[in-house]
Amino acid sequence: MSSSTGEEIKDWIVSILVAVVLAFLIRYFIVELYLVDGPSMRPTLQSAERLVVNKFIYRFREPERGEILVFRYPRDPSRDFIKRVIAVPGDTIEIKDGNVFVNGTLKSEPYILSKTRGNYPLATVPEGHIFVMGDNRNNSEDSRFADVGFVPYDLIKGKAILVFWPFNQFKALP
Repeated sequence: MSSSTGEEIKDWIVSILVAVVLAFLIRYFIVELYLVDGPSMRPTLQSAERLVVNKFIYRFREPERGEILVFRYPRDPSRDFIKRVIAVPGDTIEIKDGNVFVNGTLKSEPYILSKTRGNYPLATVPEGHIFVMGDNRNNSEDSRFADVGFVPYDLIKGKAILVFWPFNQFKALP
């Protein structure tokens, strides 16, 4: 083997290693691809759509009302859920007669599939937590239920920013 062939092989190995390390860093620290599984976010998101999730944004700021995010299910952190942020730390949340009130004000929710069934007693979102709900309120396991409850920041994986598949559904998320 000539020295130029050896150098070329070494260059290829270094290039492949750099690509693998970059892919690893991007995947674990910057963005993650996510598959929507289930109807809880209809009509905004459909089951089997694929999303890009920004994993680093919440290192610089806290989640905001209206954002769609992915978090680890509190009862089983190996499972991921995707929901919309309804209330942030210090906010009060209440659901009466199917209407959602945040800080005593009726929340305008043009994105929901149908009016929310049931009630939720007045509660204040604790520091370091958020209150989340699916857009398909009547088919969503979310903060209204004890197994989810207020979601702690440390379970948040990232903000959903883009639907990229199927391609005809390509769109940026609010």
